[in-house]
Formats: sequence, structure tokens, C-alpha cells
Amino acid sequence: MATTPTPTASVSPSPPPRSVFRDPAFLRLWAGTTASGLATWALPFVLGLAVLHRDLGAAGLGLVLAARTAGFLAAVAVGGVLADRHSRRTVVLWSALAAAVAAPLLTVGLGRSLVLMTAAAALAGAGQGACRPAFQALTAETVAPERRQQANAAMTMAVRSSTLAGPALTALLAAFLDVGTLLLGIGGLWLIAALVPGGGGATHRPTPTAGGAGLRPGFRGDFLEGIREARRHPWFLAGLGALVAVIALGYSATSVALPLISRDRYGSGWVLAAAMTAYTLGALGGALVIARLRPRSQGWAAFAGLAAYGVAPLSLMLPVHPLVVVAAYAVAGVGIELFNVPWFTATQREVAPDKLARVSSLDFLVSYGLAPIGLALIAPAIAALGITPVLAVCAAACFLVPAAAAAVPTARHFGRTPSAPGDTSANTTG
Repeated sequence: MATTPTPTASVSPSPPPRSVFRDPAFLRLWAGTTASGLATWALPFVLGLAVLHRDLGAAGLGLVLAARTAGFLAAVAVGGVLADRHSRRTVVLWSALAAAVAAPLLTVGLGRSLVLMTAAAALAGAGQGACRPAFQALTAETVAPERRQQANAAMTMAVRSSTLAGPALTALLAAFLDVGTLLLGIGGLWLIAALVPGGGGATHRPTPTAGGAGLRPGFRGDFLEGIREARRHPWFLAGLGALVAVIALGYSATSVALPLISRDRYGSGWVLAAAMTAYTLGALGGALVIARLRPRSQGWAAFAGLAAYGVAPLSLMLPVHPLVVVAAYAVAGVGIELFNVPWFTATQREVAPDKLARVSSLDFLVSYGLAPIGLALIAPAIAALGITPVLAVCAAACFLVPAAAAAVPTARHFGRTPSAPGDTSANTTG
């Protein structure tokens, strides 16, 4: 009996994975994600224009934006459960349609009914929140494992580009269109997000209950099952803790302190604008790098990138040249994407496929949910203690908490076992 392998099997190398941008299914998903990102970042800017045109007061703007955030936080957990129970494509469709319906309601309420605008903003936030975990899980269904890091980098580039292009494009259109028309345009972007993406190439089947009858637990049981799945991955819990420290302390501190430093130390608003632009451009550069970079210890490299955000509050503590502040924000932007892309890719690889949306929703819920708390506490802390001590504590947290998270078991490779070079497909949760 022959034991020698065939020549073709022994000498033919595996073909390199083709670019995700040559995959029509991914292109449709990417286009939908980009449209939703543009709509998300354009809405606050358009509502700000409504304040300038006196169609909405400053207090009303705060109420409407708060309602949108509340809608997002309420829906992101629900969206995660629904996306694991049903088709991820269907969840994207209906949640994006809900956000699209909110746009004409905002237009009708503009200058007439703050109650209607508040309700519509909550609906828009709910649509956005339900989309996020469904899009994350749909990416894993659409893209082959060996191309997911490239796909996640492309997705985050779409988000970062939206933060730049959304307000700028809206400002350009505002020269020709009124606020109501711009709001309807945001609804059109949500329609694109709803209708353009296709279904994933893989299917996921919800796990039946222990009774074996195929009955599912209630929403609470499903959500708790997602939490139990997250707890199976120490690297994931450690990453969430590091994210909380960087977002609730570092990001919140710089959001409050940067405008004050720009005004009081440098006497100009250009430092604020330049630093925020540098952060977004740095994030775009980081996404480009990590699309091809495969560190041997991807978890440690990702946590180092996350810790790099500490240079932003550190630069604000010191009487440095304003260009140093701008450079620090660029470094922080690069670092945040050196964390985000491997983090999303590892989650898609390591988490059980039928629980991926719920675990992703937990990620978004913790990250976004604690940010407003940090923002609310930083300003009183600065008033009571001074800006320098607060920035020092926040910078230290940005450096030390990711370092501690990197010491957690399984954190080095964002998984229970390291993947072979170039291999991101091994699922080690089984």
C-alpha cells in the first residue's frame, strides 16, 4: 500500500489569500457599514446646525443626543441576543430601517416638537446599537478566517474615515441644503446600510436548551449565556477592563482637558482641531499597518498599542510645544487601532459562533456605557483637584491597566494557544 504523498500535495504551497476587496459579499457589507458610520457621525453635526439656525435650543440638543445614547445602550444588548437567535442579516436590515425611519421623524419635529425629536433620536440610537453586534458577527460569517484581520482593518478604516468625512461633507452640503433635507439624507444613508449588505456565507444555529426540545431561554437567559461565554476567555475580560480604564479615564480626561489646554495654554482653538484630526489620521494609519502586520504575540502587541493612549494625557500635563501635543494624539490614534483590529479578529476567532453577537454586544455595552460616567466625573475632579493631578492619574491608568491585563493568562496571544504564523483560523474555544 503506497504511503508516499502525491507530488502535488507535497510541493504546492497554499495560495495567498486574495484581498477582501475582491470579494463582492464583503464589499456590500463594507458599503453598508460605511453608510451607517457616515450617518452616525453626521447626525450630531446636523443637529448642531439646527442650533445655529435656532430650530433647536442648546438644552434641547443635549436632551436629543442623550436620548440617542440611551437608545443605543438599551438596544445593543437586545441586538446581540437577536443576532444570535436569528439571521444576522435580518437584524441589520430591521435595525437600520428603524434608524432610517427616525430621520423623517426628526425632520417633522424640528422646530415644532422636542418630544417627537427626543423619541426619534432614541429610535435612531436603538437602530444604531442593534446594528453594531450584528455587523460584527456578520463580518465573521462573510469573510474567511484567514482574511478577517484585513477585513476588520477595512471596517475600522471606514469608521475612522467617516469621522473625518461625515462632518466635513455635511458642512459642505449645508451650504446648499437646509437642516431638514440633511436629516432626510441621513435617513437615506441608513437605507443603504439596511439594503446593501448581503447575507453571510456561513450559518449559525442557536444552541437548544438542555431539555433537547429546541426551546430557547428567555432574553435574560440568552444574555447571561453570552456573559458566561465571555468569562470563558480570560484575555477578553482583561481586555474589557483595559478598555474601561482607557475610555472612562484616559479618553474622558482628554476630551475635557484638551479644549481647556488649547484655550488657556496655547490661546487658540487650532490645537484642539489639529490634535483631533491627528488622532483620526493616526488611527487610519494604524489600521493600514495592522491589516498586514501579524505580531507573534498579538495580544501583548495589542495591549501595548492600547497603552499608547497614555501619551495623550501625558502631553497635556507638560508645557510642551503644541506640535508635541498633536504628535502625541497621532501616536494614540495609531495605538488604538493596533489594539482594536486584533481584538475584533480574536473575538471572531475564539468565541463560539452562536454566541458571537452577544459577546460583541457586551464589548460595546461596557465600552460605550461607561464613557458617559467618566465624562460626568472628570470635570468635577478637575475643578476640585486641578487639571494636572487628574491628567497624571489618567495617564498612569492608561499605561498600567493594559500592562496588568497583558499579564493575564491567554492574553499574550488573545487565545488559549498561539496561532501558527499567518494562521488566524484556529478556534480554540472547543
